[in-house]
Amino acid sequence: MRVDRRPWDMAIWWVEAIGLVAGGLGIVAWVPQIREVWVHGRHEGISIPTFGLVSVALLLWLVYGLIVESPAMIIANIATLAVILAVVVGVLRLRRG
Repeated sequence: MRVDRRPWDMAIWWVEAIGLVAGGLGIVAWVPQIREVWVHGRHEGISIPTFGLVSVALLLWLVYGLIVESPAMIIANIATLAVILAVVVGVLRLRRG
């Protein structure tokens, strides 16, 4: 489904810029988890089912972003999914010993 954005091109640019900043902050929010798992080797308190649920939500947001052709949503959700995958892989590696 193609969204006609011609009348709102400038407004859309600002909306996408805000979305990119929000997405970037969302990605940075996961950095402490990555450090705990990969640098300090700690995985206590990290729930894999919760990460699974968050991943499903992000996948749905990614699909939505693709449908409405929002670069900010697409970029932010792909990047956040990659960060979550890094945490999950690290946790599974630590738990398997």
